[in-house]
Amino acid sequence: MRNATERRFQIIEKLCERRHISIARLATEFSVHRRTIERDLEVLSTLFPIYTTMGNSGGVHVLDGYQLGMKYLTEPQAVLLEKISATLTGEDLILMREILKTFKKPS
Repeated sequence: MRNATERRFQIIEKLCERRHISIARLATEFSVHRRTIERDLEVLSTLFPIYTTMGNSGGVHVLDGYQLGMKYLTEPQAVLLEKISATLTGEDLILMREILKTFKKPS
């Protein structure tokens, strides 16, 4: 039997791996009621960039580009690098944009 913390960590791991999964599927995989998964997602949504959608392709999604355990720039760090990038050209500008794309926290 998993406790809630273990289950929630496993849910976010699955989301980062699959990028999208239905709530019903999560409930089945974890052998819990749908409402339990919904409560888990409420908690996880305060900690991770996840969101839910309705409809045929509905379910829970993790934001594009988010990776569990990835170290991201803080907001002040990202702002400073964006200011610096305004002074760059050519290959330096391309490299700075790649750095920001890789390490700026998805919003």
